[in-house]
Amino acid sequence: MIIRIAKEEDLPEILALYSQPDMNDGQVLTADEAKIVYDKIKSYPDYCVYVAEKDGKILGTFALAVMDNLSHMGNKFGVIESVAVSQPFQGQGVGRQMMMSAIEMCKEKSCYKVCLSTNLKRRNAHKFYESLGFKIHGYSFQMEFDK
Repeated sequence: MIIRIAKEEDLPEILALYSQPDMNDGQVLTADEAKIVYDKIKSYPDYCVYVAEKDGKILGTFALAVMDNLSHMGNKFGVIESVAVSQPFQGQGVGRQMMMSAIEMCKEKSCYKVCLSTNLKRRNAHKFYESLGFKIHGYSFQMEFDK
C-alpha cells in the first residue's frame, strides 16, 4: 500500500469514502463541487489531501495541513482532518498506515505537534487514535452556521 497526494481523478473514490454512514450521513459534494474545492485546496501552502492506494484501488483518505505559528516559538503544527477508510478495509491497518504517514510528515516538517478532532459519538475512532499515541488534550469547540 502506498500513501500519496490525491489527484483529481481520485475524487469520485474519495467522495465514496465520505459517503459512508459514519462519515457525513451519506451527504457529499457533487463531482463538480468537489473539483472546485480540490482546486482551491491545491492553492494552499502545505495543505494536501492524501489517499492510501493498493493495486490501483483507493482504500482510504485523509487531509493534512501544516501551519506556521506565531506562538510556540514559531514552531509549525499539523492538523489531520477528514480521515476515512473503506468499510471492507477497516481494521486491516490502512488507517494506522495513513496516520503514521501523516505523523512522519509532520516530524519531517519540524512540527511541534499534530492534532485532530473527532466526533464524540465515534468511540471506535477514539480508541484507534489513542492506540496510535494521541492523547485527549482538552476540549474541541465548534460553532456551526446556517448555510
